[in-house]
Amino acid sequence: MKHVIVGTAGHIDHGKTTLIKALTGRNTDRLKEEQERGISIDLGLTYFDLPRGKRVGIIDVPGHEKFIKNMLAGVAGIDIVMLVIAADEGVMPQTVEHLAILDLIGVDKGFVVLTKTDLVDEEWIEMVKEDIREKLAGTFLEGAPIVPVSSTKKTGIDEVINLIDKLSMEIEDRQVDDMPRLPIDRVFSVQGFGTVVTGTLLSGLINVGDEVEIFPKNIIGRIRSLQVHGVNTETAYAGQRVAINLAGVKKDDIERGDVVAPVNSMKATNMLDVKVKAIDSIDRIIENRTRLRLYIGTKEVLTRIVLLDREELNPGEEAYAQLRLEESVVAKRGDRFILRFYSPMFTIGGGEILEPNPAKKKRYDQKAIEELKIKEKGDLKDVIEKIILDNSKAFPTIKEISKSTAMLEEKVMMDVNNLKEEGKVVLFNLTKDLHVIHMDYYNYIKSMILNHLEQYHKRFPLRIGVLKEEIRSKYLNNAKPLVGEKLIDLLIKEGCIEQRNESLCLKGFEIKYDERQKRIKEDIIDIFRKASFSTPKKEELINKMAYVDEKEVEEVFGSLINSGEIIKLSEDIYLYKENIEKAIALLKEYLDENGFVTVAQFRDILNTNRKTALALLEYFDYLKITKRDGDKRTLATGK
Repeated sequence: MKHVIVGTAGHIDHGKTTLIKALTGRNTDRLKEEQERGISIDLGLTYFDLPRGKRVGIIDVPGHEKFIKNMLAGVAGIDIVMLVIAADEGVMPQTVEHLAILDLIGVDKGFVVLTKTDLVDEEWIEMVKEDIREKLAGTFLEGAPIVPVSSTKKTGIDEVINLIDKLSMEIEDRQVDDMPRLPIDRVFSVQGFGTVVTGTLLSGLINVGDEVEIFPKNIIGRIRSLQVHGVNTETAYAGQRVAINLAGVKKDDIERGDVVAPVNSMKATNMLDVKVKAIDSIDRIIENRTRLRLYIGTKEVLTRIVLLDREELNPGEEAYAQLRLEESVVAKRGDRFILRFYSPMFTIGGGEILEPNPAKKKRYDQKAIEELKIKEKGDLKDVIEKIILDNSKAFPTIKEISKSTAMLEEKVMMDVNNLKEEGKVVLFNLTKDLHVIHMDYYNYIKSMILNHLEQYHKRFPLRIGVLKEEIRSKYLNNAKPLVGEKLIDLLIKEGCIEQRNESLCLKGFEIKYDERQKRIKEDIIDIFRKASFSTPKKEELINKMAYVDEKEVEEVFGSLINSGEIIKLSEDIYLYKENIEKAIALLKEYLDENGFVTVAQFRDILNTNRKTALALLEYFDYLKITKRDGDKRTLATGK
């Protein structure tokens, strides 16, 4: 079912609030000051039923230039606008500014209500209509109906209602299956209920009992109850004006401009990449790093505009820019915004967010500008691909991408799966998280690892390869260990590399000893085999083999350690692999008979020293052959 929000716009004292009262029977000026002064200061909120039975929400905005901030807080969720122009005054400054704001914010349906027609004659009305048509040329209201109305005499009101009814049928359905977001436009407390916030639900749906988060303050609360147009409901849908009674949230901790959304679903940012357009009618140039006021959703925040592709922005021009904010906001790609000068305050432009969580960009960086063009014109899958490419170094999860884009995980996953089928991304499935990187980055990492192994083999031809942990820490240090492990497994599966013991080497690599190196190898193995569990230290080995060049001994000895034929237990304890296997057999035999072994007992079994016995037992603990219990070792379960 479609849910429609109708909003007013126009100059002060042109009869917006009186028109709403004529439509609904209710006065939207709720503040005492508004009623005393006879002007709208803040948003007025109400509803009425159309002839087809649809109930529409109404947002009445203040027309005074001093309260533009409040007006901007109300236009974000408008579907249909009634541009209110008094027949006795015609188009005025705030009429023009409000129209420009609506154009920039993306409102595309509406009409003109010509009020106070009872104060002027027919000839004057026709003259004002002609002037209005000229002023609307080139805007989204060009050619729109102009309905003459007298709110006090109720003439023209039925025509306004019928026109809203007709336009409501043309409104596209809001994205109910998208992530729910509600920018807060009012915060108050109700005795006996606590904190209540109101706003237009831009997308998705929310339910009583849902846990929500208030962004960017990261305050967690729960929806105690919901109201739509004053009626309690269990579920609120995109496009509805909603009042949320929040449990666990204090009124003073939140404010207009904050956003209600699911927990951990959005990421706060102090920068926004945007496409910005300057209004044609402004008489001021926007220079790089100008301080401006940004209006996004219902929030106002100060910002500096960094023009990425030019030195200045002239009236009517468009540019790519990065907004550097003075406080955090949350946003989504495609959100519209308004910019006003810091002082004096007047609207100068607006645009669309292309990237809500960007990295800091340099000016005139052609690559960065091309990327923004993709994000502006590409479809959602292209954007997701670009985000993955930009963040592959961090091995992001689907959840993290969902959070940074303010998209549902299911939608992100759908695009990622399509990209995988096209061979553009690589997925790594962990138990709790699904990590993704771009194929370009995968190929880059792959080439770096293969090049590293190739150079290693050239430098150390007698070593089987590089320790896996060394490769992981050098090239995959930004990935979780399990993700790094899966990437290496993928390289092995592709037949690029292979693993031997704890080392990695190029597929098919073999150590090739020359005749001299073969003899050195045989001599070293013979020494360590015969030494059993009282083997020489590295320095002692070199002395024993003084008839050979020291460097040659070190190179061959290193290759034996690298290939796993000699096991390094500590800096000065090395044992021959077959002897370690004998030690395991003797240990198991002893444990089968006695149940446990101490270091001293194991020392005696092997006829070695305590240091070697301890090093061996610790090595067996690491291999999960034994399990330590105080000063005793027992056989690990299943061994």
